Amino acid sequence: MGVLRLVLGDQLTRSVSCLNGLDLEHDVVLMVEVAEEASYVRHHKQKIAFLFAAMRHFAEELRAEGARVDYVRLDDPGNTGSFGGEVERAVARHRPDALILTEPGEWRVLEMMRNWREELGVPVHIREDDRFVCSRDAFARWAEGRKALRMEFFYREMRRATGYLMDEAGNPEGGQWNFDQENRKRLPEGTRVPPPPQPEPDAITREVLDLVAARFGEHFGALEPFVWETTREGALKALDAFVRERLPFFGDYQDAMKQGEPFLFHAVISPYLNAGLLTAREVCEAALAAYGKGRAPLNAVEGFVRQIIGWREYVRGIYWLKMPDYAASNALAAKRPLPWFYWSGETEMNCLALAIGDTHAHAYAHHIQRLMVTGNFALIAGLDPAQVEEWYLVVYADAYEWVELPNTHGMILFADGGLLGSKPYAASGAYIDRMSDYCGSCRYDVKQKTGPDACPFNYLYWHFLIENEERLKDNVRLAMPYRNLARMDARRKAQVRADAERFLGSAQMSPLRS
Repeated sequence: MGVLRLVLGDQLTRSVSCLNGLDLEHDVVLMVEVAEEASYVRHHKQKIAFLFAAMRHFAEELRAEGARVDYVRLDDPGNTGSFGGEVERAVARHRPDALILTEPGEWRVLEMMRNWREELGVPVHIREDDRFVCSRDAFARWAEGRKALRMEFFYREMRRATGYLMDEAGNPEGGQWNFDQENRKRLPEGTRVPPPPQPEPDAITREVLDLVAARFGEHFGALEPFVWETTREGALKALDAFVRERLPFFGDYQDAMKQGEPFLFHAVISPYLNAGLLTAREVCEAALAAYGKGRAPLNAVEGFVRQIIGWREYVRGIYWLKMPDYAASNALAAKRPLPWFYWSGETEMNCLALAIGDTHAHAYAHHIQRLMVTGNFALIAGLDPAQVEEWYLVVYADAYEWVELPNTHGMILFADGGLLGSKPYAASGAYIDRMSDYCGSCRYDVKQKTGPDACPFNYLYWHFLIENEERLKDNVRLAMPYRNLARMDARRKAQVRADAERFLGSAQMSPLRS
C-alpha cells in the first residue's frame, strides 16, 4: 500500500506538511482521540470538546475529498488511549510503506515520536510544521549571539520578512514600528460591544459534547453553552465577523476590562489558529485588507498583526530554542502553592473572581486578564511556577505547551530571570482600576494602601519588591519603583510586610477546598 499519514488534533489544516502529496487511492490518513492527551492535565471540558469536534469535522472534510481516513474515536473498542498505542495498531492494520507526520507543537510528543523510528518497524518521516511564519531554524539563527532576545526586535524582522505594514522604502507604515501607547484606553461608559458569533452545535459537535460530559465531567469548567466554531468554514466566519465588527476598535481598547463583557473587541480566534482551522498569514492578511480599504485604523491593525507574527511566533521560537530545560528555572524562588480560588473562583477580590469566572464559563480570557489579573497576582504572591503553568494549560481552549509555557513562565512569572521579558509585569491595584470597572464592586478599597480593607494588590506589590530586592534592584526598568521603595520609611515597610503576611497566610490562600 502507500503511506500512513498521522494528523494531530492541533494540525487541522489541509495544507499541513504531513498531507502534502497525499495519494487518495493508496494512502491512509490516521486521526486518533486518545484519553492520554485529554487528561495528562485535566483540560477544560470545552477545550476537549472543541478539539474532538473539530477533528471529527476535519476527518469528514477529508473523506469528502476522497481521502481514506482511519479515525479512532475515544470510545472505540480497543482504543489504547495513547498516541503510541494507536499508531502501532494502525501500522498493524494497514502495513504502510512509511509513516509521515508533521512535527508536533510540544516537546514531550516529539520525543515520543522520535522513538517510533525504532519501535514500529517502518520508516518514520517527521516533516517541519511550515504553518508558522518563522521556522525553528530561522528563529535559532536570529537568536544566535544575541545578549537579549527581545520580542520587539524579532517582530521587526518578521515585518521585514513578510512586508506587512511596510512602505516601498522599507520603513514601517506610519513611521513607527508599534502603536502600543495608543492601545491602552479604558472602555467608555455605554460603549456597545458586538458579541462574537455564537453558533449552535451541529449533530457531530452535540455527540462530542455528550461524550465529554460523560467521560470528563469532573474536569474544570462549564461545558455549555458551547459556542465555539468547529469547522474551517465556521472559523473563517468568526474571523470575518471580527474584522468587520471589532477590529476597528481593537487597538484602542485591547487592554480594557469590563464586567459582563468577557470578549470586548478581541478576535477570540486563538483556539482556531492554534488548532489549525485558521493560519497565521491569512488572519494577518484579513486585517491588512481591512486597513487597505480604510475600514480599520493603523493602531488596531498593527496591534493585531504584532500579536500574530510578533508575539505568537516569538514565544514558539523561545520554546523550541530553550526546551527541555526552560520549564525548570525559578529565578524568583517562588514556591507558594496555588490557592484553591484559582479553581473555584471563590475570592473576595472581584477582579480575580470575574477573570476566573469568565475562564470557567468560556475556556477563555483575554490577554490583559491573563497577564495583569490572574498572572499579576500569581507573580506578586510568589506562587509556584509549575503549579501556575499547569493551571494556565488546563483552563484555556487555546493553550498548548509551546504557547502557554513561555507566556506564563517568562512573561507572567519572570521565572526565566528575564530571558523573555525585560522586567516583571508587577502592578498594584491602580492598574486594574485604571483599565476596568472591576474595583467599584469589590469588597476591598483600591484607594487604601494598607490595612484589612486595602486592595491586596497594593501591599502585595510592595511586598514583592521588598522580597525580591536583591534579585531585581539592578533591573533598569524597575529603577523608579526601587527609588520609591528606598524613600519608604521603616514603619510603612513593616505595615506592608504585616499586611502581606496576614493575607498570604489567610484561609483565602489555602491550596485546598475549604
